[in-house]
Amino acid sequence: MAIIRRIEIHHFRGIASVDWSPGEGINCLVGPGDSCKTTVLDAIDLCLGARRNLTLSDADFHNLDVKEPIDIRITVGRLDDGLKNLESYGLYLRGLDPKTGDLNDEPDVGLETVLTVRLSVAADLEPSWTLFSERGEQQGQSRGLSWADRAAISPARLGAYADHNLSWGRSSILNKISDETITATAALAELARGARDAFGEQAAAGLPKALGIVKETAAQLGVPVGDRVSALLDSTSVSFSGGTIALHDERGVPLKGLGLGSKRLLVAGLQRAATAASPIVLVDEIEHGLEPHRILRLLGALGAKDAAPPLQVFMTTHSPVVVRELSAAQLYIVRPSDGDQAVYRAADAGDVQGAIRLFPEALLARSIVVCEGATEHGLLRGLDQYHIANGEKSLAAQGAALVDGGGHNVFKRARAFQQLGYRTAVLHDSDKIPTPDVKGEFEAARGPTFAWREGCSLEEELFLALPERTALQLLDYAVERRGEQAIDAQIRSTSAGKFTLASCREGLTPEARSVLGKASKAKSSGWYKTLTDMETVARDIVGPGASNSAASFTGPINALTKWIADGIG
Repeated sequence: MAIIRRIEIHHFRGIASVDWSPGEGINCLVGPGDSCKTTVLDAIDLCLGARRNLTLSDADFHNLDVKEPIDIRITVGRLDDGLKNLESYGLYLRGLDPKTGDLNDEPDVGLETVLTVRLSVAADLEPSWTLFSERGEQQGQSRGLSWADRAAISPARLGAYADHNLSWGRSSILNKISDETITATAALAELARGARDAFGEQAAAGLPKALGIVKETAAQLGVPVGDRVSALLDSTSVSFSGGTIALHDERGVPLKGLGLGSKRLLVAGLQRAATAASPIVLVDEIEHGLEPHRILRLLGALGAKDAAPPLQVFMTTHSPVVVRELSAAQLYIVRPSDGDQAVYRAADAGDVQGAIRLFPEALLARSIVVCEGATEHGLLRGLDQYHIANGEKSLAAQGAALVDGGGHNVFKRARAFQQLGYRTAVLHDSDKIPTPDVKGEFEAARGPTFAWREGCSLEEELFLALPERTALQLLDYAVERRGEQAIDAQIRSTSAGKFTLASCREGLTPEARSVLGKASKAKSSGWYKTLTDMETVARDIVGPGASNSAASFTGPINALTKWIADGIG
């Protein structure tokens, strides 16, 4: 089957320039809103789609600049013999290095033979589809693919509306799942006079293979169509056209009446059955209209878990469910890069699969804050909730996601997201010195770090920096959660008997604050070590008292808040 090897997009909508070599199976584009994920799908569709005309406007030119033409080039490999015909396309056959993805204008030993289809649109808005090679350009030659060859490599688009694919229309997937044909002219005339059942019998006899595939696919995907499906006249059709012959369930109800999710799921399964005819599939917002368990079925139908991919799929998503289910090799991050758009394969950033599974929503954000551990993570979550309750903009509304760095792995995890092109910052303790080379590598790539005063953990910083009343509230929370005896014992042990719970409650000297900070951060019996505990403390205690706290605490928080806000623009 034909497969897209390289995608080059220039001056199209929000894309100034993109050069991307996709994979063979699932290619899932993720990233924040307005990162031009759908634009990439549209470019593929417009360039390779079997269409004779195209309606565009000035808005389709990057920054409305019609002086520079739209230029989209899609390089297709794994060509069948017809597409490698020297008489027809010899001047345009090129070579692609399978190791580097580089294109050579001459086919050669060790290179895959490919064709590049080019769509150009100038200020007159007239589209031009041609084959591209430097040899052809130099010789002033120009030609396009034959209509049959265009149809053979034309991608199928699984959109929000799947109704046309459930009838035997011109571009319906039903025409591709088998080579069977049906002549409906005479039957339609009879049906117009009320012989609906008669036509149903003819259709059943004429389309056994197609109807069998539909029934089997529906059963595998759990789409409710009953014990059998049939091809009857669609009672909702007005004119006798190809779309008049449509799929119906066992009760004679058109399958167009299924829910949106069911229709998309069924059509995706049929698309897989028609792999030989349409091996390339485009799916925008794959989660649209589907519950999480049906999203997984749809991904399975498209071959997400197959060792040998049955289809080449280009999809977009804003769903953490989809991101978590796919492998890092199937996820591609769309990000701005030096004025252009760049597409990064998640797997190329190293060992990021664990981070993706734990924090899939991070790949959908503009900025990522990697917190050293659960306490820092909980702190920012709690402060965010406090600020929202007081009318301030949430971190999510500012395009920020929080990630648990897993303690000593914080800079390694942050560097992975950074290599994917994300604005990434680190919030970490100062009581442990991070590995210099890992931290240095992150900072060398302009990654900001935020930390408390030197030598302090978060717990120590809170007890040192917060107003006395607020610090005592922190202490009371710990007592409420763990009991007076346990807290008193920890204070006595940490201070070698110099301080007790009672003496701390009488007044917080600098030394008493230091003792409480050290006692509260014990690994096995820490007072706020869980995300939930620190989240609650930050929302109900730290947030209300933060404005009167020492700059060693408010400084890093305010600087981090500003960094997040700067990412909006």
